Amino acid sequence: MLFRALNRIFAPILHAERQTNQKKLITHHSIKKMKRFFTFITSLMLTLSISAQNGLDKTAMQIIDEMSPGINLGNTFEATTNWTGADFWNNKGGLGAETGWQGTKTTQAIIDYMRSLGFRSVRIPCAWAFGHISDASTYTIDAAWMARVKEVVDYCINDGLYVVLNDHWDGGWLENHIADSDPTTIARNKHILTQLWTQIANAFKDYDEHLLFAGLNEPNADTQSATNNLIQYNQTFVDAVRATGGNNARRVLVVQGPSTDIGHTCNYMKGRMPTDAVADKLAVEVHYYNPWQFWGMEKDESWGKMQFYWGDGNLVSGSQRNVNNGEAEMKKQLQMMKTNFVDKGYPVVIGEFGANWRDLSGLAGENQQKHNASIKAHYRELHRLCKEMGGMVPMTWDTNYTKQDGSKGTMTIIDREHLTVYGTYAMEGINEIWPRPDLSAIRQTTVKPASSPVVSDLAGRKMPDCNGLQPGIYVMNHKKFLVK
Repeated sequence: MLFRALNRIFAPILHAERQTNQKKLITHHSIKKMKRFFTFITSLMLTLSISAQNGLDKTAMQIIDEMSPGINLGNTFEATTNWTGADFWNNKGGLGAETGWQGTKTTQAIIDYMRSLGFRSVRIPCAWAFGHISDASTYTIDAAWMARVKEVVDYCINDGLYVVLNDHWDGGWLENHIADSDPTTIARNKHILTQLWTQIANAFKDYDEHLLFAGLNEPNADTQSATNNLIQYNQTFVDAVRATGGNNARRVLVVQGPSTDIGHTCNYMKGRMPTDAVADKLAVEVHYYNPWQFWGMEKDESWGKMQFYWGDGNLVSGSQRNVNNGEAEMKKQLQMMKTNFVDKGYPVVIGEFGANWRDLSGLAGENQQKHNASIKAHYRELHRLCKEMGGMVPMTWDTNYTKQDGSKGTMTIIDREHLTVYGTYAMEGINEIWPRPDLSAIRQTTVKPASSPVVSDLAGRKMPDCNGLQPGIYVMNHKKFLVK
């Protein structure tokens, strides 16, 4: 069809050129030039058509396998300026919400730095209903907020990164009410979810396969009954996005398991993924924070103590703060996801993962070196298992909070203000599975300013010299172009 269409366009031109040349007794040089032009245009259109088709025709499994390792732009677009006055269905959050929970505005340089560390995907947790609605009667998302989110998505696409964009907690308007069983409430929630995702999907409908949508974050559902409601909301999300058409007709969509808990997801939602108009374009999301006493517990309780040591070779003899069988439990849970979802054709997004790196200097008798090694082992092992099993992408939780606060700890890896690695041991653990430049080279990386165009190849590798590109297909501003 493409050749026929081009032939209809150019055949009359070539015929007229021949007639003119015969009358003027001119050589066929101009005809040859036109033929070369015809060949170039045909090749260009066919190549770009095939490239775009190949990208959008990738299955969810293929795309997820290209996304590891991933990182979160956490405590940023899901935040609010402050809790006073912030509410649903108004615009009180404003653009200032981006720095409400951490102080650094997102720039192209920050995303460039993430890319220089080797991350291949970025999850952007995002609020919409909670402080970013300009018209409550129609649930209209504020245009300035949408534009800012698009700007940051573009930063990632410029660098050839995959992006997961979601509706993240959002004040809990839906996630805290998944179990509500009143039919009127469910119908209203479906209507709002449709309104929100229709707007988001329309705003990004021309983006290629590097952008994935995730319907929610951590929907609170810990029973089969609540999960049955969640399944309805997952279907509503899929239907809303697909109805917008464009590239959204084949975009990879991510639905959440109940409470994004692996056990609940395998028990209550296996075999109950949404119906989709297109095959092999759905993924399921869970989170891995386990065990609580190791990754997040901030003080000892009567029922248990904080745990600091994880992994073979890192346990302290006689300590009550060891995580016993840590590796075995991690492998068991990931194997559950593989058996119930990956092996059934549904890849897994581990949308959040991490453990607090703690300062134990104020606690007598504790071993900081063993704890540091435990953090490294925890990150390394999860990435190793996901890579080994396939069909899973771990996306590290990262919040730009560069204080350990003693034994409370922090999960932050990247200091966004200074473009340095703060969580050294976590980064080293990831590096052992996904090799990166050494830390000294990372800190010396020179990034381009946000105004400079970023050109990458189809594998996501940034091109250092845009003026000396070799023949091939490249990406700039999420658009493909050909260099002959």
